[in-house]
Amino acid sequence: MKRSNRIAWIGAIALGVIMLLSLFAAPNTKIYTGSTYSRAADGYGAWYAFMQQQGITIQRWQKPLDDFKAEKTPVTLLRVSSYPREPYLLLDEQKWLKKGNTLIILGVKTSVTEANFHSLQKSSFGDIKIATRRRNVKADKQRIDLGDRFGAIVWEEKADKGKVIFSSTPYLAANAYQDNLSNFQYLASLVSQKDNKLFVDEYIHGYKDADVRQSEGQGDLWSYFAKTPLLPALVQVGILLLVLIWAQNQRFGKPIALDTPVIDNSQAYIQALAGVLQKAESSDFVVEMVGREEQLQLQKALGLGTIPLEQQPLLQIWQEKTGKSAAELDTVLKSSTRKQRISERELLSWLAKWGAIRKIQK
Repeated sequence: MKRSNRIAWIGAIALGVIMLLSLFAAPNTKIYTGSTYSRAADGYGAWYAFMQQQGITIQRWQKPLDDFKAEKTPVTLLRVSSYPREPYLLLDEQKWLKKGNTLIILGVKTSVTEANFHSLQKSSFGDIKIATRRRNVKADKQRIDLGDRFGAIVWEEKADKGKVIFSSTPYLAANAYQDNLSNFQYLASLVSQKDNKLFVDEYIHGYKDADVRQSEGQGDLWSYFAKTPLLPALVQVGILLLVLIWAQNQRFGKPIALDTPVIDNSQAYIQALAGVLQKAESSDFVVEMVGREEQLQLQKALGLGTIPLEQQPLLQIWQEKTGKSAAELDTVLKSSTRKQRISERELLSWLAKWGAIRKIQK
């Protein structure tokens, strides 16, 4: 290949790579947090499935709020913010509430207080797990639905003929709380307003009905490119590539079939949950959950069933059946019930001790 042609090829490829990187690697706002389509730890897919299992009629709304047609009965709309929003209503929300509807907004920006990041809030459904220090310190005490001495976590405000319920945490019933049914039941009680029709807003997470995409000029990929400044550059790159291919009169090569990677949804969920717990420094939660499961597996191996036993009888049976000292088992069991944060090094050491105990019981 001549030197000039080689330089032209390299230039065309470099230009194409730059264009693709500009298109796909640009900064992107994480708008899928809180979506009922998401199985990540911060998603609401599990809660949506829970509502359906309870026989509660709930629908996903994938249009702008202004597209709501007049209903004979009031409507309740749940909005889970992908990022902390200010605790005031937008114009379309104010207009919508004047019709007597109810709006529930999870994830509003409030003051950071001295409250513990992880707390258990009492409710009629049991303890509600909360992971935030944010509280509304100015909320009317008569309208606080969930809170503590530091302020309100969930509170209600009157808005014309309708009402609005705010929450300082967007993770009130996120997938990370599947093991704590109280969180799911509590949010279900908030959204169940008399005979209101129930919707959950997916439009704010980027999901749109086909007619909405069409009206917004997003019906297909060509429509999208036609509205961006990249179109002229992409046309020029395409023409250049066609000319070079024709000039060289050669193929790029035989197509190679690519292996489709197998996605392990369970592993992806575990990794996502681990990332959230690590970011939140929830080593106490990890120790509690893993410790409980390790004890149950140990009891099964000893033929003691799946009902958690007290530590002293378990230690005695372990020593009798294995002939080993119960000191190390006593240490890891106490760590499981201590409910306090530990460092990453201490967590790894604790897990290693459980591994050693599993080897002994085998």
